[in-house]
Amino acid sequence: MSVTLFGTYKAPKSDPITTDLDGWKPVEGSPTMKTWIENKTEDGKFLTGFWEATPGTYHVTYKADELIHFFEGRLTLTEDGGAPRSFKAGDSVHIAAGFTGTWKTEETIRKIFAIRIA
Repeated sequence: MSVTLFGTYKAPKSDPITTDLDGWKPVEGSPTMKTWIENKTEDGKFLTGFWEATPGTYHVTYKADELIHFFEGRLTLTEDGGAPRSFKAGDSVHIAAGFTGTWKTEETIRKIFAIRIA
């Protein structure tokens, strides 16, 4: 059995992926992101890791379910056709596969994530 403790945010020792995620298109500002994959199942359908993003706005299309816990920062998510929802450090949120809308990072975000790809 393998156990990973995600009690506090720490920048991983491995090099991050620095390209924008598939389905994320910058629409305002010049946001950047870094993704560290910490664990992945053999079939590649379940991932956990750390993620950082600088201020700016993306239009996003989620292709997988994601559970997030924010360690730092502030953002506003607005589903296409919906009302804005704000999140901050200490919040946890689930974003369902199929979500489309804007992700506006207002203060640099640092989070852990668990993603299940259908």
